[in-house]
Amino acid sequence: MASRRTPSTHARPGHQGGRRVSAPAPAGGARHGLARVLSKAGLCSRSEAARRVQEGRVSVDGRVVRDPEFPVVPSRQQVRVDGMPLAPARRWYVALNKPRGLVTTVRDEQGRDTVYRCFDGGGLPWLAPAGRLDKASEGLLLFSNDPEWAARLTDPATGPLKTYRVQVDGLPDAAQLARMREGVDDAAGEHLAAHAVQVLRHGQRTAWLEVVLAEGRNRHIRRLLQVLGFEVLRLVRVAIGPVQLGTLEKGQWRELEAEELQALQCPFSE
Repeated sequence: MASRRTPSTHARPGHQGGRRVSAPAPAGGARHGLARVLSKAGLCSRSEAARRVQEGRVSVDGRVVRDPEFPVVPSRQQVRVDGMPLAPARRWYVALNKPRGLVTTVRDEQGRDTVYRCFDGGGLPWLAPAGRLDKASEGLLLFSNDPEWAARLTDPATGPLKTYRVQVDGLPDAAQLARMREGVDDAAGEHLAAHAVQVLRHGQRTAWLEVVLAEGRNRHIRRLLQVLGFEVLRLVRVAIGPVQLGTLEKGQWRELEAEELQALQCPFSE
């Protein structure tokens, strides 16, 4: 006896005969995928939003939707998550002094401690990093639940300059400092350069540099200095545009001041 299939509350919308058909959206307002709508509201990350949608925890106009790309016009349609109306979350903008040894990710496949350990017990909502620091680096990291703000901040065309204090094993001379500014090609052929660099102080074997970047590629400073024969002993980000690390203790966080937020609305790259 064939079993009777119970129809789902809402089948994957817009699929007919194996072909995806765009669902009609109400007129007026921009249309976005459902997972993106949840993320833009500051509720969670895009991947987490997609998971919640697929689990059947999200409804649109009273119907459960399981397609993260289902088109929605938030201003015209009612979106609920776990039965509660979707409302824009309070926007948070946070500065953290990242300690060395933590990875900048929500979850680490290798089980390493992440920067989110620093927020334990802080009562903060979901926050995403606006930029990253590698495990061996430390200093200023910014976080927010405002995806558009974070995107502007990390865009090389509009984002602020970033300032680092870097201790190196060796004593760079004027010619080497000039090469850092002009840029060098690493082993993979990628061109790496510093926006500005100067020696702050030095001893007999090591020196502290101030390095300013107009963009931040993966391990940018470490790879740049490696080409020139220098090992990085310590790397601390001390400023992102107008936001200073200041006296913020390692592992501690603070909300950004209104003046800092206002200044970060403008391009800072030169």
